[in-house]
Amino acid sequence: MKVIIIGAGVLGVSVARQLAVAGEDVLLLDRSGAGTGTTATTFAWINSSRKPDPDYHRLNLAGMEEHARLAEQLPGAPSYFPSGALQWADAANERRLADNVERLQALDYPAHRVTPDEATRIAGDLRIPATITSIAHFPSEGYVLPALFVGNLLADAEQHGATCAIGEVMAIDDRPDGVSVTLAGGEVRRGDRVVLAAGRWTERLAARAGIDVPMVTDVGRGAQTVGLLGYARSPELDLRCVIHSPGLNLRPAAGGQAVLQALDLNADVDPEDPPSADGDIANTLARRFSALLPDPGRAPEIDLRVGLRSLPADGHTVAGYASAQSRVYCLVSHSGVTLAPILGRLVATEITTDQEQDLLRAFRPTRFTGAGRSDIEADQHATALGDQ
Repeated sequence: MKVIIIGAGVLGVSVARQLAVAGEDVLLLDRSGAGTGTTATTFAWINSSRKPDPDYHRLNLAGMEEHARLAEQLPGAPSYFPSGALQWADAANERRLADNVERLQALDYPAHRVTPDEATRIAGDLRIPATITSIAHFPSEGYVLPALFVGNLLADAEQHGATCAIGEVMAIDDRPDGVSVTLAGGEVRRGDRVVLAAGRWTERLAARAGIDVPMVTDVGRGAQTVGLLGYARSPELDLRCVIHSPGLNLRPAAGGQAVLQALDLNADVDPEDPPSADGDIANTLARRFSALLPDPGRAPEIDLRVGLRSLPADGHTVAGYASAQSRVYCLVSHSGVTLAPILGRLVATEITTDQEQDLLRAFRPTRFTGAGRSDIEADQHATALGDQ
């Protein structure tokens, strides 16, 4: 079977690898290269911490478990780290944290309170502010290094025969006898199936094939899609897990560096006019980071990067064929990094066997058929402790 995958982000590459391992003929297309879209600007926290919908929680749990299995199979340096995560709450966030811990414990999701001394041992080289009144530990969570993770997936896909090429898709032609994609410049590629894994560009490309996949498309100042990350080059930090605090989220990066996220600052971020390295937003981020360092007197060096999230309009993953007759499989998710391993395996199984996978049943694009936009849209602004 010839499968054309549009989009070489973490989901597209994961599906490509699984299909190639299964012996299928795989062409992976991306207009700018693997992992250069939303995957390049993700906090990359592996979790199912705030997924109240039972089907979505179950899918994210499976994603967490699949990461551990996949890590034993992938070549290259380790890119997945089951580090656990900590959430620190002040008085304003204490009830929110307590309610979520109680909810997760009822679901047998590992979550429990810890003392500041325990949290310091878990977190590593950080100072817990005196304003923190409650701390919870989520030992089954973790993170990935996105560029390395995608690189390892792609290397294994290509080792098993997949081809990755640069090409901007202009049209998708879905016919009973096969499917084709037309690239900028007029080149046409034909196959038996297409996987549309184009992230935040999904709605536009799907529409060209007559398919409705409603996405959040606003990318203006403070939009739900906008997410600012800081990459702290110095000081080097012995950070051992993912941290969520009232003013700053952190995760480890390579070489003692850290990735920073301050959700409330996103409201002032304009992708068309990114914040400067010496502006108010950068200074606020640096000040909050310094407040958590053992030596707060040393000014950190932080690079800023503005990302745009891939947000289906109702907040839930989209995975499935556009219709019973379609040969176009639509795949997009806000939880792409957590779900990439499990979606890669399940989507590849559905494509190669035509057997419906139970975990994906609630996430078909056909759920949007006949629905008005106002009936499905969910507020996905990430602003509170534990949001993402």
